[in-house]
Amino acid sequence: MQLRRSAAILAATFALSVNAWAQQVIAKAASPGQVLDVEVQIENGGKLGYAVKRNGKQVIGLSRLGFNLANAPKLDGGFALLKQTASLHDSTWEQPWGERQFVRNHYRELRVEVEQKNRGNRRLAIVFRIYDDGIGFRYEFPDQPQLRDTEIIDELTEFAVAQKGTAWWIPAGELPGLEEEIRTSPLSEIGTANTPLTVRLEDGTHIAFHEAALVDYASMWLRKVDGQKLRAQLVASPNGPAVVRHGAFTTPWRTMQIADNAAGLYMSDLVLNLNEPNKLGDVSWVKPSKFVGVWWEMHLQSGTWNAGPKHAANTANTKRYIDFAAKYGFRGVLVEGWNKGWESDWGHGGADFSFTESYPDFDLPGLAAYAKSKGVRLVGHHETGGNLPAYEKQMDAAYKLYAKHGVDSVKSGYVHEAGSMQFMGEDGKLRYGHYDSQLGVRHFLKAVTEAAKYRIAVDTHEPVKDTGLRRTYPNWVSREGARGVEYNAWGNPPNAVDHEAKLVFTRMLSGPMDYTPGVLSLVGAEGKVFNSTQAKQLANFVVIYSPLAMAADLPENYEKYPAAFKFIRDVPTDWADTRVVNGAVGEYVTIARKDRNSQDWYVGAVTDGEKRALALPLSFLDAGKTYVAEIYRDGDAADYRSERRFDLVVEQRRVTAKDVLQLQLAPGGGQAIRFSPVR
Repeated sequence: MQLRRSAAILAATFALSVNAWAQQVIAKAASPGQVLDVEVQIENGGKLGYAVKRNGKQVIGLSRLGFNLANAPKLDGGFALLKQTASLHDSTWEQPWGERQFVRNHYRELRVEVEQKNRGNRRLAIVFRIYDDGIGFRYEFPDQPQLRDTEIIDELTEFAVAQKGTAWWIPAGELPGLEEEIRTSPLSEIGTANTPLTVRLEDGTHIAFHEAALVDYASMWLRKVDGQKLRAQLVASPNGPAVVRHGAFTTPWRTMQIADNAAGLYMSDLVLNLNEPNKLGDVSWVKPSKFVGVWWEMHLQSGTWNAGPKHAANTANTKRYIDFAAKYGFRGVLVEGWNKGWESDWGHGGADFSFTESYPDFDLPGLAAYAKSKGVRLVGHHETGGNLPAYEKQMDAAYKLYAKHGVDSVKSGYVHEAGSMQFMGEDGKLRYGHYDSQLGVRHFLKAVTEAAKYRIAVDTHEPVKDTGLRRTYPNWVSREGARGVEYNAWGNPPNAVDHEAKLVFTRMLSGPMDYTPGVLSLVGAEGKVFNSTQAKQLANFVVIYSPLAMAADLPENYEKYPAAFKFIRDVPTDWADTRVVNGAVGEYVTIARKDRNSQDWYVGAVTDGEKRALALPLSFLDAGKTYVAEIYRDGDAADYRSERRFDLVVEQRRVTAKDVLQLQLAPGGGQAIRFSPVR
């Protein structure tokens, strides 16, 4: 018995000794303001991991790094440190358009180079960029003979969240793609999630998990593997391994925006900063603007995309929209359903679409010339039905046709059920797979770079998620990538009353969204009622950012509500500065934005189903100036659940930077304000 007890004590002592060496810190660095700290560790057996602290408190526990490969042993274990370097970077760059004109890029970079001694001395680098408001890290594969071709099955990348938290997320890999309803649950109870995935920890800290610079690589989903530990899951390819690369390459950045509160998440430029600078050169031809279009009537079922007696994209109807746009100062007119092929089962095929042939009742050259004579541009439309081979065959001719007729922006669509996008396999056979696989990622960027050759801007619907590539390719002006306003026309259910307050702190953390706001009639098909007041529809033009923004309602409805319509006509889509005044995920948000082309500021505030009083300090205004505040607010009895949703009060008052306005938001309501300096 005594011998067994002594042996047990000896074994425990040995285990403690081994454990003391099991996690060796091989590199560490802090953000410029010493807010965030990163440690890189090698565990027993040479496994790589990292951990993150914020103000000295653990936010990400020890989390694994590495890869499973299809054509070689996995990159996991047996690693030894070769070299580590740290450097400080601080610069400011200018956006050609965006939420703010100037962006500071201030971070400390930690580069850790390791070698897998027991498997052919294969090398790998992990590069961390540590900001005060978040972290990005990526893997760099050097060109090496022992791993010239890299076939990745999956990443072993983990995010071990150290505190209990509440998550806002959408399921990944489901049929609606990115258009799932945003869910709220304990982090420990989520399934496989797409990103951005937003988490509020018990101490109030907010973390948004996402990725940046997604190029020639599979998109990353996050799956819960244990408790609060998340692991990367690369989207499968229809051709085999999730990612196939040759020679040297880098992965996308894995990102964590980390802030005290929800407002701090949206104020972060982390994702943008991790992308490469503009590769297109002069992009003055990209024009942020608003447009109207032949679109909403089809969702209302009063018109059709396909030819026939109710065909909406006819010459006479399009001229009506052009006249309306010219009268009220809109730059563009979108026309969906102008081209042949809509009679087919296009949502499950798309092979019959022509992107150069109009229906007989649509005169593209004549309408383009007519629009130009009125100071208006047509906004092009390419619906592919998710058939990439058919679209790519016609892509160059389609862009060339638009360029010939002065169409300088195109809305593209990829309607399909997730998992059924069509690709051309390496064997020349048609394959089906996920839109956000490596092949899908390649296509979406190809569509943008080919459009740039013809000076055409792209607004992608049913897209791969935004990862900040608008910095590198500024003609990629907007995307859909979430449930838009059309769900209020036919959705079952329609968008929830808290939808916009969730979007800002989830989907909008990735980049601009073409939400198609501003439906003043507040009604969809067959009398479906919006979960919104009219004031909220106005506020959405400020709250949900897109440089190319559609005023979605019918012309007759805008003329029916001229007071509300004035704000839609006035509000710009390009900003010099943006401030999130307050916000809570899924509850409310107030955003102030300064017009890039004037001294005016605009404010939008929205709430969920609760009536709210929010303080709006006007300290963002210039000191010493007096402004006229043009206020569009919910009436005192307004409520999204009744006919009082149309109660809108428009009033003016003079204010200065010292004032604090008290915003009163109705249930399901909002408020929009324009601040103009007194001249």
